[in-house]
Amino acid sequence: MTVRRDFKEPARCRPDLVIGREELFTTARERLASGGSVLLHGPAGIGKSTVLRALAAEYAGEARTVLRCSATESESHLPFLALADLLGPVLDQVSDLLPAAQRTALESALTGRGESTLQRDGLALRLAVLSTLRALAAEGPVLVVADDLQWLDPASAELLGFAARRLGGTPVRLLCAVRTEGQEYDRHLRALPPDTLAVRLGPLSRAQVSALLDHRGYTGLSRSTVRDIHRTSGGNPLFALELGRALAENPAPPRPGEPLPVPTSLRALVLSRLEMLPDEARRTLLVASAGARPTLALLHAAGRQNAEAETARAAELGLLATEPEGPAVRFAHPLISAALYAEAPAHERRAAHAALSTAASDPIERARHLALATSGADPEVAARLAEAAALARDRGAPSVAASLGLLAARHTPPGSDPGPDERRLQAAEDALTAGEVDLARDIAREVLARASAPAERVRAWMVVIESAGQALGEVDAAFPQALADAGDDPRLLALVHYQLAWRGLVVQGDFAQGREEAAHAAELAARAGDRRTELLALAFQAQAETLMGHPDAPATIKRALEEPQDPRVACHHNGAGSARFRWLIMSDRLPEARTTLTALLREVRRRGMAESEVHYLRFLAETELRSGHCGRALDLARESLRLARDAGIGEAASAMLTSLAEAAGGDVGRALSLAREAVDRAEEDGDVVYLSRALAALGHACLVAGDARAAVHALRRVRELEQGIGITDPARGRWHGDLAEALVRTGEMAEAQDLIDVTRVQALRLGRESVLAVLDRAEALVRAARGEHEAAVAQLTSVQERLAKLGHGLEEARAAFELARLRTLPRSPGLARAGDASGPGPTSYDEAARLFRRCRALPWLRQVDAAAATRPPEPAPAPAAVPAGLDGLASMERQVASLVMEGATNREIAARLFISVKTVEATLTRVYRKLGIRSRVDIVRLAAERRTD
Repeated sequence: MTVRRDFKEPARCRPDLVIGREELFTTARERLASGGSVLLHGPAGIGKSTVLRALAAEYAGEARTVLRCSATESESHLPFLALADLLGPVLDQVSDLLPAAQRTALESALTGRGESTLQRDGLALRLAVLSTLRALAAEGPVLVVADDLQWLDPASAELLGFAARRLGGTPVRLLCAVRTEGQEYDRHLRALPPDTLAVRLGPLSRAQVSALLDHRGYTGLSRSTVRDIHRTSGGNPLFALELGRALAENPAPPRPGEPLPVPTSLRALVLSRLEMLPDEARRTLLVASAGARPTLALLHAAGRQNAEAETARAAELGLLATEPEGPAVRFAHPLISAALYAEAPAHERRAAHAALSTAASDPIERARHLALATSGADPEVAARLAEAAALARDRGAPSVAASLGLLAARHTPPGSDPGPDERRLQAAEDALTAGEVDLARDIAREVLARASAPAERVRAWMVVIESAGQALGEVDAAFPQALADAGDDPRLLALVHYQLAWRGLVVQGDFAQGREEAAHAAELAARAGDRRTELLALAFQAQAETLMGHPDAPATIKRALEEPQDPRVACHHNGAGSARFRWLIMSDRLPEARTTLTALLREVRRRGMAESEVHYLRFLAETELRSGHCGRALDLARESLRLARDAGIGEAASAMLTSLAEAAGGDVGRALSLAREAVDRAEEDGDVVYLSRALAALGHACLVAGDARAAVHALRRVRELEQGIGITDPARGRWHGDLAEALVRTGEMAEAQDLIDVTRVQALRLGRESVLAVLDRAEALVRAARGEHEAAVAQLTSVQERLAKLGHGLEEARAAFELARLRTLPRSPGLARAGDASGPGPTSYDEAARLFRRCRALPWLRQVDAAAATRPPEPAPAPAAVPAGLDGLASMERQVASLVMEGATNREIAARLFISVKTVEATLTRVYRKLGIRSRVDIVRLAAERRTD
């Protein structure tokens, strides 16, 4: 069909597209815009048609004509059908422009009148298709959109390929999609121009599947259910949406241990080949689908004697993977296993689990299969499941422990000791550890609906409160109910007052109240002999005192670290280890902070403590950032944010820290976006503590982006918030230097100096050496702005040395940058120009660039390059400072040329200067041009001449 410039593709295509496809969409769009063609390929349901429609809609406004076809398997045997879809609507428009023989052959092929075939009219037909596309292109750009290229009839594919290979510079773009299971798309490229870009669509991540389900309205699904959907669908968006729809239509969600309901549409899609298997082979596959890690040995032990032959036949039919993976039996797609299990009758499922309950070697697996093979309450089965849950907990698999605990509760008879609700609460606490907060909350609400025992009710309230995360305001009504249930029991009251400490901090923003509640909770817990709660409360008290600048902080940390320790608390992100880390990093003891965190991170990973892992990755990223290891910090921060988003915990904090890391070593635009996200989340949660951190990150990103006024606006809010909640230690957020610098840049010197003076008093009292150095750096800028140039340069020189000794690499580099800026400022004629403290340094911005390069601080490096490009002319450097023959080169060019003189390869130069190999090559090209030479050999010759001289 012919499509003019007013064509609009349905808007519904784009929202689904942008979920997980942003990068490939941009790449494909750029290829089309530059005159190239695109082939999208991937398995069924992966989203090729959606992306194809959206790309077509994006480019349709640029095309004069859009031609479309969408082939189907049932019609692939009909010759010229796809060609008729493409060219039939424009035949009348171009027929008069074609030679008679070509017109006759084409009309015969497209209309079905006559007996045109490729064998009889081959050349005429081929030339007719080519001439038609050229005629249309003469009026303006043409876009050919072909979906499901694998079903294109052979005649149309041959004709389209002939024309595509001969279009040359004609403005005809092809946008096609083809179904492939691996990388076997090469043969389809024959129907496309030689410069076609092949783009493979891969599976979506769990977070992307969650976003896709939310967009389609399946918002009531728990995160654990979304995790199961992602695993079962293999990240395939079509499969995920079908599973989400089936769950949304099913009023009763699957119980723990049960598979997801697989809708009929997907069963038919993946199980059609099962009909070709004998019944016994299907039963063998059912046993494999019920097992966690099926192997041929396991199938034999479960009584499937012909497992080798039966699985080999299943592999031939595409039901099992054909690639060897040791002894494992692996389904070709997770959905095949899920659909096979869902299709089986209940008695066959129980039989499969019964066989596996004795065949499996792992006690956890045996217990799980025994539970799924048993119906009704059974105290022996419940006890075995509880033991298996404890074993899973010890192995660091809390999610498995939660699932087993719920199965144990289901098989526990009423009136038992422990009872069903006690086992449910243990499962809820395991779910919290695993980061499955929605599952934990649902279990606790279920217990509260029927439990009457105070201990069980308070324990359930604690789960409800903890599952709220930073959004404690949403569960404010739980606190008085928990206090009422606790009565006068000191053990229960300690639990409630510990959570009240968090409420005082997060909701009310009152550190003093939070500290008092924590101290009271620690006292109650000690009286009741509850060491775990006592340690948590002491750790909270220690962190609050540290941030408040309270003199008792070191003593409280010492109390929290005293023996006996509870191993669950020792590595918890709210435990004493975390409190000690915070004190270490605020005291500039960065190596000790890194060692402490590395050990804690290793332990929480071993235990499967998802939320603690998110926090410790973020803490470690902060440590690396302070140390000036920006690349490492960025990697850790991004990993923390990914885990936080997958689990739905700590997202605001991880976004905040990732913003700081992006501003230091990544992309400033992403830094601004993440900081705004963190601010929005903190405001939504009512969390004033993290709101101040998020605003500090936003202010810093604005400063790095060059928007000093926006930085002042954000950081003034931080100052007001921290004054209101009682934070007096300037090492907590370290935003004071940024605000003072931004105030200088906006001309508000008096406020900047006042901020420096007030903050310096607290920093001196607490011994915060790095904070004092950064304040001095800001004060040097104030002095420079007031004309005290020599004093400013001297102060900055001292600051750089102090920060280097403290190990704050990025702050040291920033000081060097400011020093370079001051040294390149125009002076009055009366000032000395060389040899004095205020004169231009021999390397100008080189030292700052070197330090930022060492830190991998890419945004700052770009600032140095921009400043160096606009600096005033400098005096010629002393001959001894620059290798002979290189004095006419820029800083980076001299460094690269000098390393070539030393014999370094391009790759070695890139590694030493922290730049790309392409940058080295481009720099060398400029060096050759400026020096009037042609190769590296000539640079080496210069080095030899220098040595001779």
